[in-house]
Amino acid sequence: MHRKLISTVLSLALIASIAGCSSTEETDATLEEETMETTIDLINQVADEDVPEIEGYSLLWHDEFNGTTLNESIWNRELREPGWTNNELQEYTDSEENIYVQDGCLVLRAIQTIDENGDTYYTSGKVNSQNNTDFMYGRVEVRARVPEGQGLWPAAWMMPTDESYYGQWPKCGEIDIMEVLGHNPASAFQTIHYGEPHGQQQGSLTLDNGTFATDFHVYVVEWEPGEMRFYIDDELTLTVNDWFSADGDNEQEYPAPFNQTFFVQMNLAVGGDWPGNPDETTNFDTAMFEIDYVRVYQKPEYDTNVSRPVYEAREAQEDGNFVVNGDFSDDSIDLTTDTDWNFLLFEGGAGAASIHDNMIEITTDAEGSVDYSVQLVFWDIPFENGGTYRVTFDARADEDRNMISSVTAPFADWIRYYPDTEFDLTTEWQTYEYEFDMTERDDPRGRLEFNMGNRGSSATINITNVRVERIS
Repeated sequence: MHRKLISTVLSLALIASIAGCSSTEETDATLEEETMETTIDLINQVADEDVPEIEGYSLLWHDEFNGTTLNESIWNRELREPGWTNNELQEYTDSEENIYVQDGCLVLRAIQTIDENGDTYYTSGKVNSQNNTDFMYGRVEVRARVPEGQGLWPAAWMMPTDESYYGQWPKCGEIDIMEVLGHNPASAFQTIHYGEPHGQQQGSLTLDNGTFATDFHVYVVEWEPGEMRFYIDDELTLTVNDWFSADGDNEQEYPAPFNQTFFVQMNLAVGGDWPGNPDETTNFDTAMFEIDYVRVYQKPEYDTNVSRPVYEAREAQEDGNFVVNGDFSDDSIDLTTDTDWNFLLFEGGAGAASIHDNMIEITTDAEGSVDYSVQLVFWDIPFENGGTYRVTFDARADEDRNMISSVTAPFADWIRYYPDTEFDLTTEWQTYEYEFDMTERDDPRGRLEFNMGNRGSSATINITNVRVERIS
């Protein structure tokens, strides 16, 4: 079926009616029956002939920030105390010093001060459009320039109007249109969060030249009933169509939780679990997140008759090994894709991987700042609750050094089925082995990792005869 969607701002009455429903089916019926004509003039007030048209979409709402003050018919100034989430340090205020419009941009500025006790204190800005321009499904564009600096964490993201409908985060869902870590401004991330246990899927783009702090860039999500597509400067970074929302064993009907109204928000955080805290190198004179525009488009209608994709779990090979080409006898495979073997570099890591002579050789030019800065992984290994698994591999190095191996859950909040463990390598081939019991829920997309970054050595490593097998 097709559902004619709301193409205007949802009224508080409709939001309240959604919150009061007792089932997903009742929510769908309410949304179908209560599609509304425009009841306020906000959309017309912000209409702008200079905003480009996009084929197949109509402009739902936008803000070009061309005035001198924040348009409070669209945006709320969100107030939060330090430590409210993610162990962040900033207080979000409504001060004109933290949130202001200037030179065609909304500026969210982080400020460092010293309080009366001599302690460092941070304030910053956050705005959201909750209960003003909430919508369900559409294309969101944000053009912005981020600040550079350790501990700075700009973000443009979306949360549901009624966070409690499917349950508190992450069950409610979250759509991250963009995030950049100030200490690594050449990379931007786009992510969705969902489920219980927490699931997430993330795409990223690292610039070959320049950073996201040196110029403005356009971040986009196209959100549809059964799929989301993320772009940065028209380059596709992530496509997702498999998510869930569950409370224990009570799983909601797909495409929950992303079948409800969401709102846009933007903030500049200081510190927190992901970026770490500021240090003496952080320049707060330039700690400004500049947003040139936010534009939301919507199709006239969307097909809501969607089903969650059925993922076919990988079958073990005849010898019981889930790892394809574990002996690296095939030297023609592409190591740049997230299918089977994949060589990755992050956080300052530099190096290369090549397959020859029935082994894979990893050379390191720069160790990077984290253990996964130089990383070799094998994707999509199925692990079943209650199973016992064994991992074995042969490895050597050009000089004595170590590396880390683990078994992880990239689609279930990076749970470690087997924890990050150091393995000491020598110049002679040795066989390494570990076993673990799968105590989490079934996961058809587990991942085997070898992490070689930030280990105090850049010595070349060779690996072969990699096996993952279920032994009980």
